[in-house]
Amino acid sequence: MNVHESFARQGLSRPLGDRVIGGVCSGLGRRFGLDPWPARLLFVLALMVLPGSQIIVYPVLWALMPSERHPLTSR
Repeated sequence: MNVHESFARQGLSRPLGDRVIGGVCSGLGRRFGLDPWPARLLFVLALMVLPGSQIIVYPVLWALMPSERHPLTSR
């Protein structure tokens, strides 16, 4: 099992729609039952608590969270 499969099993994936940059906040919001914009606001507020973390956290989550598959693709 790889990281992408583990994240997908936990319900963490970047949706095909509702993306602003990479879909990380939208995916996190959907996982925790929030709409995309409140999730983005909470993500930004949380990152402001730890200065400089936004430079690391968002790109890492972008790389680790799998993108949703298009419903017409086979895999």
